[in-house]
Amino acid sequence: CSHHNGATHFRVLPTNAPHSVTVRCEAVQFVTLVVMTECGNIRKGPSPALRSSILNCVLYPAAFLYQEYRDTSEQKEIEQRRQLDTLQSAEEGKTGGGVVTPPALQLQLRNDTQSLSLWQNLDVVRQSGLLESLPQKEIIMQEAMFELVTSEASYYKSLELLETHFLKNPVLVNTLNQSDMHFIFSNIEEVMKASERFLMDLENRVEQSIQISDVCDIVYEHAVEHFHVFISYVINQGYQEKNYRRILQGNMAFRETMAKLENQPKVRGLSFTSFLILPFQRITRLKLLVQNILKKAEENSERESNAIKAHEELERVWVRECNEGVRKMNRTEELISIEKTLEFKSKSVPVISHSRWLLKKGEVQQMNGPKSTRTMRSRKLYQPLYLFLFNNLLLITKRSSSGEKFQVLDSCTRAMLRTEDMDDQGQMLANVFTLHLLENQEERPVTYLLKATSVSDKLRWMCALTPNRRTRFLSTSAHQSDSPQVQCIQSYSSQEPDELSIEMADVLNVLERTDDGWMMGERLHDGEKGWFPTRVVEEIQNQELRAQNLRECQRIQQAKGGATGRSVASSRGRGPSKVTNAEWLRIQQSEKD
Repeated sequence: CSHHNGATHFRVLPTNAPHSVTVRCEAVQFVTLVVMTECGNIRKGPSPALRSSILNCVLYPAAFLYQEYRDTSEQKEIEQRRQLDTLQSAEEGKTGGGVVTPPALQLQLRNDTQSLSLWQNLDVVRQSGLLESLPQKEIIMQEAMFELVTSEASYYKSLELLETHFLKNPVLVNTLNQSDMHFIFSNIEEVMKASERFLMDLENRVEQSIQISDVCDIVYEHAVEHFHVFISYVINQGYQEKNYRRILQGNMAFRETMAKLENQPKVRGLSFTSFLILPFQRITRLKLLVQNILKKAEENSERESNAIKAHEELERVWVRECNEGVRKMNRTEELISIEKTLEFKSKSVPVISHSRWLLKKGEVQQMNGPKSTRTMRSRKLYQPLYLFLFNNLLLITKRSSSGEKFQVLDSCTRAMLRTEDMDDQGQMLANVFTLHLLENQEERPVTYLLKATSVSDKLRWMCALTPNRRTRFLSTSAHQSDSPQVQCIQSYSSQEPDELSIEMADVLNVLERTDDGWMMGERLHDGEKGWFPTRVVEEIQNQELRAQNLRECQRIQQAKGGATGRSVASSRGRGPSKVTNAEWLRIQQSEKD
């Protein structure tokens, strides 16, 4: 039973029904509810007072919108890591190292005077005496499971507002036709039903005992049975955003109504689009919450087994279904768009392929002529080129006079590319590198001397063109605790194909960095790599904390079936050289694989 927004909500949970019944009473202040089984016995469990106390504590964060809860939770992770970094540094000076318990922070929610509750700070927990009898590891585990439940309650609260304030608003509905309604809201009602079932099962588990037994078994069951609705919603999200912008521009009545709805106090200054992306954010966050439980579970325990199964199923839903579905659609659209702009000078190259996608594109300057003083002063020293780099192909083009078309001058498979850095020889040769095409479209070697716009642009092009060249630091697969790490303190959305979108509290291994404010990193929890600006991260100084982060990463990889066998040696680059027949055959076979 919960009371918020001027109404009392209570859920009737028959033992012989798969779903509960939600009842809303506007005027009821106190409700006495007895649930009978088919045999006529009162349902057994905690006392009504205890059950009410637990549920009120669990449902308390539901008074806050998920966007606020999520931001605050991520900020809590950042602050905990900062304090742990400082504590460990002090501890090392006294005892020579060792991992200490993360500090228990209770941070203020944005735009509110109240804060997120911790399991150990609940009155019912303090009065039970559990904090004196439970080991510290179990208390930390309780916090991890408690966060999964409370965050789901907050998430459902935001979904309810999306439904009541926007989806079922009669004024807004009257501004849209049925097709546009579907474009904007997709299958959000199915997502809501799945989330409601999930939350109710979590609540039931918390009702059973103050000390939560497990939650990952519930996550696994719902991921298998119900979370498929996330797949359709997330895959359609690209079309959802495009159509929302189209309708917003062309439908004045819709635009005016939406502006009024977004300005109402209950929305708390949040945009409509922040509600639309909730399912995308939640399935990602849920996977991280299960990872956090897995890190803390005792090895070979039932909790660990359930966490591994839940994580694997969420990986299937998110990575193999949602994420890959979105990528495939976006990549195909991008290839079609690029092919329309290409004009081939001689031999045409088919661009659209199910196994091809864009890695990087952009303009560079080709340096012409010998490196002499006279050439340096020539206005014809530079010729602009536009590169399209795909995962298995490079197209070297130049813009047409209109700027809308690109004439293809040369092409080469990506496996036959080599890059070579140039020493800094003054302003003229700053940010210059050599690109070797070991065998171009005319089956001959060609060398280009290219000038990038900045130090970071040069390094990003070299890393993209020849990904196997040695990076300054090692990948997380090498498990080197002295490799630099950073945590994200400000969310960043990628602007280019070679960049990485990162969220607050993400921890990344640094693979490369430039002097003009860019880093290439590998995110620990999923191994994704890409570039991001230095300003959105802060470095983790303590070596023991970095080692702990890697150990946790390694445990997750082992739970997922072990590492993929990537070796450090495979990251070593090779300079330009003559290619033998044997090497050519090997490269061709590798390209096919």
